[in-house]
Amino acid sequence: MRCITEEAISDLVRRLCVEANLRLPDDVMAALQQARETETSPRGRWALDQIVQNAKIAEQEGLPICQDTGVVFCFVRLGQDAKIVADLESAINDGVRAAYTPFPFRASVLADPLRRDSNTGDNPPAIIHMRLAEGENLEITVAVKGGGSENAGAVWMLTPAAGPADVIRIVVERVKEQGGKWCPPGIIGVGIGGSMERAALLAKMALLRPLGKPHPEPAWAELEKSLLQAVNATGIGPMGLGGKVTALSVNVEYQPCHIASMPVAVAFDCHAARHATGVL
Repeated sequence: MRCITEEAISDLVRRLCVEANLRLPDDVMAALQQARETETSPRGRWALDQIVQNAKIAEQEGLPICQDTGVVFCFVRLGQDAKIVADLESAINDGVRAAYTPFPFRASVLADPLRRDSNTGDNPPAIIHMRLAEGENLEITVAVKGGGSENAGAVWMLTPAAGPADVIRIVVERVKEQGGKWCPPGIIGVGIGGSMERAALLAKMALLRPLGKPHPEPAWAELEKSLLQAVNATGIGPMGLGGKVTALSVNVEYQPCHIASMPVAVAFDCHAARHATGVL
């Protein structure tokens, strides 16, 4: 059995937090540049020019892509043949602390949600989601979410008779309600099935799928395509300034659910779709 130390976990999380905050993933940058070529609105093209230039400067100068360096989400895949020689949660939070303390990253986490003066000062605790996997490795994906995109998310419990058209309708309605608040164009994740809380997690996980990679099942891939077309038809456009590119992608994940339920959730990731993955 392979042992993984607390120090190794903390160092990995620290490095991933720094990478995510300073550099957009290649697929996101490529999608933004393609959106600039696709967009027909002058104001939309101008906004995309600023977004792409901002991301390039951030990487070159070692500065945060966005001033809202957000809450840290950690998606952990733990191999069943690995042994964590540490308190995993503490190790992850130590890594967050080590990244947010020396770097110019804004601390945004409140210890008490009802007290605006309770900022933790160094950004723990992280939101941690863990699942077991085969093998002896530990894989961690760090996603940094700002308040604007996080606040746009929603969960619904539809009637069990609801179908694809109902899902498209409520997602588009939510997009229209939010307008430019979530800093589009970005990625929209839709979770369907499971339970109330599981649908929300599915939606959040859908944000991490590589752009340009549709759902492997044709029916769900078709729903993704229809959702993207409907979202972009709203005309909200880059940063809410109008245009044909409101979302770079709409990704759907699903899970079986109770026969009497139809949980649906939507999660938003802004144009600064920041995440990074590492393996120990």
